[in-house]
This record gives sequence, structure tokens and C-alpha cells, in this order.
Amino acid sequence: MLILKRFLVFVVVLAFLPVFVAGQTQTGSASGNREMSVEQSYLQESVELMIIREQSRTDSRDMKMVALEYIGDAIDRGNKGDEIHNALEFLSLEGVVNVARENGRVVNNFPDVRKAAATYLGKLGTTEAKDTLLKMVSRDNEPMVITEAIRSLGIIGANNVEEVTQIISLTVNRFNMLNPDNFMALSALDAFTRIAAANKGINDRYVVETIMKISDGPYITPVRNRARELLAELRQYGIDN
Repeated sequence: MLILKRFLVFVVVLAFLPVFVAGQTQTGSASGNREMSVEQSYLQESVELMIIREQSRTDSRDMKMVALEYIGDAIDRGNKGDEIHNALEFLSLEGVVNVARENGRVVNNFPDVRKAAATYLGKLGTTEAKDTLLKMVSRDNEPMVITEAIRSLGIIGANNVEEVTQIISLTVNRFNMLNPDNFMALSALDAFTRIAAANKGINDRYVVETIMKISDGPYITPVRNRARELLAELRQYGIDN
């Protein structure tokens, strides 16, 4: 209830802030108007980040989804600061690393929230976002969350010392032994494709072995065919280099 009250206060402040600042700018000079415009933008952003932080930490799944929408808007406007990443990291690991229990039951396990957070981490595209996505791939057990995190790692494209491709390979092989997932395998193949394009190839034997297992594994025909195509593409990188 306290968090909800605080959230409503933030909404009211955000609603009246432009009116207040507009009234202030009307009384200033041309130079003052420009300065107030910058101040207005800063204040609005500060309130927005405050709302995102509070919403992401509520117990409500719906509030968390709204926070993710606001995060998406902020990223689209070019805000890729620490506050945005911190909120996404909290949401992406909630229910897995950050666990809340009532009477022994986990009450904050929202896979759809974590999946959406993975999507926005890919859009964020920073080194910190990449590191959070690696935590998700390594620690989450929901295939749809892992699949989206792998996809976002491919979008980012970074692969220092083959860290990203190795963790993706380990995860796909883990599921391959227990419960092969076509979407996860396809997402991994897509990530390998993007990472290879960004780094002029992949020189990791473990990745090649993983792709070979997919090409001859218990997957649907389009997935196996895509794996075989990717092996040919990676071979071409070696020839060209």
C-alpha cells in the first residue's frame, strides 16, 4: 500500500511538472527559457526514473510490465544510463536470483517479465547489458526466457574471449540432453550468425561441435538445415580470412 501511494504521488508530480515549468519559462528571458527547457527535460527524466525504480520493485506483475514499457520508451529516446540498466537487471533476475517467498512459496516468479527484460537488455546494448544477459542464460530455467536472452546476446554481438558463444553452447547442450527446445536451438544459431558477422567469424571449436549436434539432433528439419547452413557459412569465414 505504501509503494502504491508513493507511485500515485509520482504520477501526480509528473502530470503537473510540465505546467509548472511552463509557467516559470513564461516569466523568463529568451536565455532563461532555453535553460528552463533543459531543466524541464531533466526533471521529467528524474521523475520517470523514480517511477520506473519503484514500479520494478513492487509485488505486482502488471506494475512491472508497465515499468518495462517506460524503460522501452526511455531507451528509444537514447537513455541508456545506469538507472535503466539497474532496473532491467533487477527485473531480469527476479524470481531466480532475487527470490521472495511467502509460506515457503516463491511469489515473484514472472517468466514473462524476465523475457521482456531480456528484450530491452538487447536494445540497451551495453557491456553491462551483455553481462546481465549472460547471468540470465546461465541461471534461468525457463526456455522462453533463455531463448530471448540468447537472441539479445546475438543482437549485441560482443564475444570477448568467446565468453558469450561458450555460455550459449553450454546452455543449449544442457537442454539438448534433458529437453531439446527447437526455439532455443534456432535462437542460438541466429546468435552465432550475428556474432560471427560482427567478429569476422567464430574460432571456437565448442561452438562448431554444438552446431553439429543441432544439425544431427532431435530437432525439426528447418532447425537442422539451418545448422548445416551455418557450418558452411563459418567455413567460408575461415577461407576468406
